[in-house]
Amino acid sequence: MSTVDELPSPAEPRLPGPIRTFHPRRGRLTARHHDALERLWPRYGLVVPAAPAAELDFVALFGRRAPVVLEIGSGMGDATAAMAAADPDRDYLAVEVHTPGVANLLAMTEQQRLGNVRIAQGDALDLLRFAVAPDSFDAIHVFFPDPWPKARHHKRRLIQPAHVALLRSRLTPGGVLHCATDWAEYAEAMHETLSGDPELVNTADRYAPRPAHRPLTKFERRGTTAGHEIFDLIFRRR
Repeated sequence: MSTVDELPSPAEPRLPGPIRTFHPRRGRLTARHHDALERLWPRYGLVVPAAPAAELDFVALFGRRAPVVLEIGSGMGDATAAMAAADPDRDYLAVEVHTPGVANLLAMTEQQRLGNVRIAQGDALDLLRFAVAPDSFDAIHVFFPDPWPKARHHKRRLIQPAHVALLRSRLTPGGVLHCATDWAEYAEAMHETLSGDPELVNTADRYAPRPAHRPLTKFERRGTTAGHEIFDLIFRRR
């Protein structure tokens, strides 16, 4: 796989597999988004492979050798852009399935001159399975994933034992897996799953206070306004 591929189209990608941890949806692409996709995708974007491919070369992708942070489900990209701007010594690879979010982060990357951001479109689990070597990331962030609240949908949750084992394997020793949710029941399930991984160690007694480097997002503000408690779980690989 080349480090930068052509974006197939502004439509949502066709993703294989019987169970996905996200719900594909379409969103409106503004003129700004269309412009960002056309001009900036060749420079900052890559398509997640749907089958085993060559491992990503982060030095070639970012143009330097530096620790890399994986952002899973970057949404519209506000938090990713803010963290990357405040953390210039690390590189940020954002993975998002929805085209408007990809396009918005592309536009912010140019506007804020963020040389340490790249954007992958597709399923983050496929990226980890098919194109990332073990021990690759300094940190992996999973902020406010879909809680899939109905019991029959729990199999779609991102934070479950098999997925966590994959995430952890792609962290460097000492690397951090940081999750956040505003869904109390999911937070309990996350804590149980992460604590059950023998190679992860909780950095807090249970839930961690929100670290200063994790920005408040519009989604999070809406949750707190609605009375939702926010839970941060920060675990370190042994």
